[in-house]
Amino acid sequence: MNGAQDEDTTRQKPRSRTASRVAVVQALFQIEQGGDAPETVIAQFVRHRLGTEPGTAEYEDGRVPEADVQLFEQVTRVAVARQEQVDALIVGLLPTSWPVARLDPVLRALLRAAGAELTAVEGVPTRVVINEYLDIAHGFFSGDEPKMVNGVLDAMARRLREAPSATAQETDEA
Repeated sequence: MNGAQDEDTTRQKPRSRTASRVAVVQALFQIEQGGDAPETVIAQFVRHRLGTEPGTAEYEDGRVPEADVQLFEQVTRVAVARQEQVDALIVGLLPTSWPVARLDPVLRALLRAAGAELTAVEGVPTRVVINEYLDIAHGFFSGDEPKMVNGVLDAMARRLREAPSATAQETDEA
């Protein structure tokens, strides 16, 4: 029985982190589109949208089930605080004819969230961050946007997380 409980816990943790990342994208979208204060949006999400109530279907009424609240708050705050830095990275990776403001607002929020996580959240492997946000992109978009997200995040990760020494690279690959 303990093995089954441990297995359930293991399966839930990645899902809660994915849910958190979806919520970050939604929160960043709301902050930008509504002009709301970041802390107000974070508090609203924590209070009303993260987790599920008994009898509530997943993702019903904008709710984000099983979210890791700490990760949500951290990535959202970093994305807001480092928006200029992350936007500069994005601009440097897009064709000059595609300024950040021209991107779809959800796509912009997704790239900012991923960029914030790549710059500030330690301990999460680069490939996990890229795969998570690529999955989120597939959830929001059915065209070429996920391919663009993959390319931009891969290039962004290379710039942000280049190992300063061969020893660091070996440790990351292990």
